[in-house]
Amino acid sequence: MSKVDPLIARHIPADADFPSEGYRVANWIENFCYLTGSFAGQRFKLLDWQRELLVDAYRLEQDAFGAWKRKHRMAVVCIARKNGKSTIAAAIMLYHLIADRADAQRQIIAAANDRNQARMVFDAAKQMVNASPKLSAVCEVQRDIIRYKDSTYRVVSADAGRQQGLNPSAVSLDEYAFSKNADLFDALTLGSAARNQPMTWVVSTAGPDPDGPFAALCETGERVNSGELVDPTLFYRSWGPRLGDTVDHLDPEVWKACNPSFEILNEEDFRAASQRSTEASFRIYRLSQFVRGASTWLPHGLWDSLAREDTLKPGEAVVCGFDGSWKGDSTALVACRIEDLRVFVIGHWEAPADDVHWRVPMADVRAALNEALTTYRVMNLVADPYRWEETLDNLEAEGFPIESFPTNSLKRMIPATQSVYDACRDGRLSHDGNPALARHIGNAVLREDKNGARVTKEYAASRRKIDLAIAMILAVHGAVMWREDNGAFTDAPILATWEEDGQVFAYGGSAEFFDDL
Repeated sequence: MSKVDPLIARHIPADADFPSEGYRVANWIENFCYLTGSFAGQRFKLLDWQRELLVDAYRLEQDAFGAWKRKHRMAVVCIARKNGKSTIAAAIMLYHLIADRADAQRQIIAAANDRNQARMVFDAAKQMVNASPKLSAVCEVQRDIIRYKDSTYRVVSADAGRQQGLNPSAVSLDEYAFSKNADLFDALTLGSAARNQPMTWVVSTAGPDPDGPFAALCETGERVNSGELVDPTLFYRSWGPRLGDTVDHLDPEVWKACNPSFEILNEEDFRAASQRSTEASFRIYRLSQFVRGASTWLPHGLWDSLAREDTLKPGEAVVCGFDGSWKGDSTALVACRIEDLRVFVIGHWEAPADDVHWRVPMADVRAALNEALTTYRVMNLVADPYRWEETLDNLEAEGFPIESFPTNSLKRMIPATQSVYDACRDGRLSHDGNPALARHIGNAVLREDKNGARVTKEYAASRRKIDLAIAMILAVHGAVMWREDNGAFTDAPILATWEEDGQVFAYGGSAEFFDDL
């Protein structure tokens, strides 16, 4: 029986359960690597879970010829953010660049879905080299490459096109949960087939797509760990809840169980994040739990708890939100009273479920817009202009305050969605209990990706309408912005009042509206 490589064997404790190169990897990291970020300049002292991870992932077994080799060729780690995954990945890749004895001429790759994400691990490695007198003495550090003798460590990304011709001996693939396809993963893993003992580390937080390539890889890992599948080359470790598991995301014990570095993290930061973030975001990023993109936008029962009996009176200052359509959908007009952020539905036109030929009564909608603008003190009408450009242009030409807000703009909808969510969670928002609005909010689902969170239909062709929810977001976000821009709420001047059919109307919009009267 052949012996384990003496340089590896001397690091393996006598009482070890199995031989592992991980002991050597761990000792090398602690002897040569320095931390980055808040702990920059300090020696890398592995946490217990990090050392255990390395020992398990680099387990050694004898092949058919009696040679000791790595059992696993791929390590998949699903772990929440803030646990130092980029730092440990960078240190592991430096080990493979400098101290890996499985290859003489090594090619190390830091990869991710986009170049900025890929550079996070690579830049951490550069900082470690520069901080270490021993590593900086033997490595040449350039912008996109680290060289050690005839070996290289460089960065690649999926958005740079198909990565062909790669022959990596070790790879770190970061945040794979946000990849839409497996093209880069396939190029990296298939390209290493000619290597002696290649090692691929896929380290990612769970994501919003439980049907994506990383989720499928994690599912395979779960099946391997349970014994359902046999794949000795795959190592899988996760601390987060499994898909479908029910855990209380507000329970500190859950935070601790899902974050192996919790002992050095700030519990108050978790508590604050659990309050200011959406539930889906918190579960994904802080618990590393896969959450379906069709997860409910608001926590169960929250919207109902904000209902108040009230009516909107003529002359009250509001911001209106408008989301229009022209056929087969619905059109919505919602007002948010600026004084107390109370929401009222003032117009709604929705296609009957059994009428495929239904069209929005555009004349009725225009009349309702004019009535709202002249009945209430509309400080702003925030509207999606799609298919309603001419109507909105005419209203603006008449002197009414109109703000174009394309709801397909992620840069605008993501912060607006968060702003309204915060107002709901804080109890600053209330509403008139309109059942159609409640239904549309119940239909709205949260879509999470690398850009952020916003509400949408559960799928594009869904007949479950959400237009009132969108109009409500435009109105509330507009009212919040108006209050921030104008300081504490003060009554704006009423420019005109009149009486029709015994009812008093007031207008507080733009003075230009009255120039020709």
